[in-house]
Amino acid sequence: MRHIIAILMENESGALSRVAGLFSARGYNIESLTVAPTEDPSLSRMTLVTSGNDEIIEQIKKQLNKLIDVVRLLDLSDGPHIEREMMLVKAKAEKGERDEVKRLAEIFRANIIDVTDTSYVIEITGSSDKLDAFIQAVHQEQILEVVRSGPCGIARGPKGLGV
Repeated sequence: MRHIIAILMENESGALSRVAGLFSARGYNIESLTVAPTEDPSLSRMTLVTSGNDEIIEQIKKQLNKLIDVVRLLDLSDGPHIEREMMLVKAKAEKGERDEVKRLAEIFRANIIDVTDTSYVIEITGSSDKLDAFIQAVHQEQILEVVRSGPCGIARGPKGLGV
């Protein structure tokens, strides 16, 4: 099962390397990883997506909590949460294709953020399923390049990752 784990950690060099090393040493896979500073410059928030059964996820959480840099962690998949992913798609948009690509962008509430004579760069934000659906809707021969951020998430309601 897929899990999104939010980690509040000290913003120090080597912290990301220690998390990656933990996964590598145990043969676990990181499907997605995003890191950014928080409102407190001494802390960073890491959002990590991984898969495994309940036993493996519990082991991952225990091992992460043992890392000296980790202040707190929360498995967002344990409760109601909101997740979003951002994707940039460079698509061929030559004379006969421009209207169709523009129409698809509108249907998916995406933004065309760059236009050239032969291509569009489209920005789309939403659930992973929405982004996958957009990729399926665009003709494969039109796609020149795809860049995805990976999910980032936050718990709903009063539960949170604050210190």
